[in-house]
Amino acid sequence: MKFAICQELFENWDWERQCQFASGLGYTGLELAPFTLAPRITDVSPEQRCSLRLTAEKHGMQIIGLHWLLAKTEGLHLTTADTLVRAATSQYLSDLAHACADLGGDIMVLGSPLQRNVEPGILIDQAFDHAAEVLRRCLPVLKERGVRICLEPLTPKETNFINTCADAMRLIDMVDSPNVCLHQDVKAMLGGEAESIETIIARFAPHVGHFHVNDVNLLGPGMGPTNYAPIFRSLKQSNYTGWISVEVFDYSPGADRIARDSINYMRDVLRQIA
Repeated sequence: MKFAICQELFENWDWERQCQFASGLGYTGLELAPFTLAPRITDVSPEQRCSLRLTAEKHGMQIIGLHWLLAKTEGLHLTTADTLVRAATSQYLSDLAHACADLGGDIMVLGSPLQRNVEPGILIDQAFDHAAEVLRRCLPVLKERGVRICLEPLTPKETNFINTCADAMRLIDMVDSPNVCLHQDVKAMLGGEAESIETIIARFAPHVGHFHVNDVNLLGPGMGPTNYAPIFRSLKQSNYTGWISVEVFDYSPGADRIARDSINYMRDVLRQIA
């Protein structure tokens, strides 16, 4: 399995230190949150993108892609009735795809719950139509740059749009492109799915492009109550070959401890199920 980590965890660390530390622990991928680079991805110049990529590669790391795509932005929304906002959202997702490829990545995780919530007065079918329109407009750039948007189901506590893998598949089928696929997140599946994670992994295996690991306590794998042995066993049985990326939301134990404990635990689990 290929282990990556979402780098917004490393608050106030310079980029070289992030790359060097994660590499030293055994991670080989870094997943970037655009807001850690600049208010808008278009503010990150081609020269800066090249520098970030080269620094990562110097430490044996790959920038695998982006997540939190629309976080901390204004005037962008996936399901809104406002046609101009939808057009702006498509354009920004295209801008992100260019940046993702420039940085060396090929996946973009579309979570951003606040920017996808169904607005009052909008029917759920309309929300799906609007989201499909936004994504279809991005397809030429996604195809050109070899980037996939991975749709992330989130719990009902976080958003009222796309709470299950089945919901995400509805939108994926509407867009009908290999450049739009499914993302799975352990915390989200624990809070949003009626069936076990192992069942969900097996059912949707052909459509999964990316996988986040974490736990209900918002920390990393092994730092909460969830047993990862059946999860990793299911991923192996489904022949998943993508990245396993650590994404946490509670940074209080410290980035160094979270990153170290997470990868050590995952390696222990792999040894158990070998």
